[in-house]
Amino acid sequence: MTSDTTTTSSAPTGGIPDRATPAVGAPGSQNRQVTLPEDRYATELAFLAAHDSGPRPPGWLLTPRAVVTFVMGSAGEALGLPKSARPGTGVPRRLVIEQKFVGERALVERCVVTLAGERGLLLVGEPGTAKSMLSELLSAAVCGTSALTVQGTAGTTEDQLKYGWNYALLLAQGPTEQALVPSPVLTAMTRGAVARVEEVTRCLPEVQDALVSLLSERRIAVPELAGGEGSQVHAAPGFTLIATANLRDRGVSEMSAALKRRFNFETVNPIGDVDAETALVRSQSRAAVERAGAAYQVDDAVLEALVTAFRDLREGRSVEGWEVERPSTVMSTAEAVSVAGALGLATAYFPGDRDVLSLLPGHLLGVVRKDDPADAARLLGYWDGPVRRRAEQGSATWRALWELRSVLES
Repeated sequence: MTSDTTTTSSAPTGGIPDRATPAVGAPGSQNRQVTLPEDRYATELAFLAAHDSGPRPPGWLLTPRAVVTFVMGSAGEALGLPKSARPGTGVPRRLVIEQKFVGERALVERCVVTLAGERGLLLVGEPGTAKSMLSELLSAAVCGTSALTVQGTAGTTEDQLKYGWNYALLLAQGPTEQALVPSPVLTAMTRGAVARVEEVTRCLPEVQDALVSLLSERRIAVPELAGGEGSQVHAAPGFTLIATANLRDRGVSEMSAALKRRFNFETVNPIGDVDAETALVRSQSRAAVERAGAAYQVDDAVLEALVTAFRDLREGRSVEGWEVERPSTVMSTAEAVSVAGALGLATAYFPGDRDVLSLLPGHLLGVVRKDDPADAARLLGYWDGPVRRRAEQGSATWRALWELRSVLES
């Protein structure tokens, strides 16, 4: 009898898995703080590769439909392999695919269609909306690796998007193919894989412009090797690029019209459903606390109050319709997960010292003060508005929070 659940398995360490077959089993990956999705979900990737034998774009490990299933999950249904399928060792014949991204399925489908057309994909949205996670999941499912990544900053150089040199070999041999050090983008081009550029708008305009010819001509010129076979590096079938950009980030560089035309833009919005967001905060914070070897002891009432406060402050309106002054800080789901995790760790490491709900105002204050100290007054205004009104309506949780108002005045 085969299992309907996933066992922990990952790809081999020490480099990028072979693109022909998703690797299963990753000794040592449990010692990493963060496990790459191609390692964490290696069994799912191998299963889906055997489950759906439909048409695949050039170089893809999975069909576009299987990529969407990998990201969005199988809705709790155990999928079964066809009788003719011959999966690798350790891959079950029935498996429930975990939902990894909380958002619109239509968004994910559009992203997959963009990548299947070998067009650049730009994921935009406010910080903390899981743009990077979505790009990682898509890359892992399409080509088996999410590691071909350039982190955009004001200090990112054109070399990091194209190529550099091993200066010891350069001095000894001159410009040769052996002395060339490919960027993650160049590596993705030669392999027909997906490259990722995080925070592309934080790169200087002249660095961003290096992507224009790369995405239109699908090749990189290496003038130092002029006259040789390596003077032009052409993109293999399947190559494409996923970039991310924050809508509210400061110090960004505006993308040129030419570069914008090379991308399909998709906006990743905050989670719309309060129950879905609460469930995500619960599962992610629980996982973080359990990774630390502690028991998770944050009850549902605290989590619901936390998520409600984040959503009210994020949207500028309470669930009851009361006006709320929005802080300049982005009250993202990622921040809510961080606060819930901190509450869980405080409860585990300092048991019995205080009620976990009493810690919530201080953590909220820490979040809203990140961008503008004046946001502390806006949080206090939220306490004097929706928190007080809910307390007056008889909610025990919100009454307890109202009685903690003095924490926000310190």
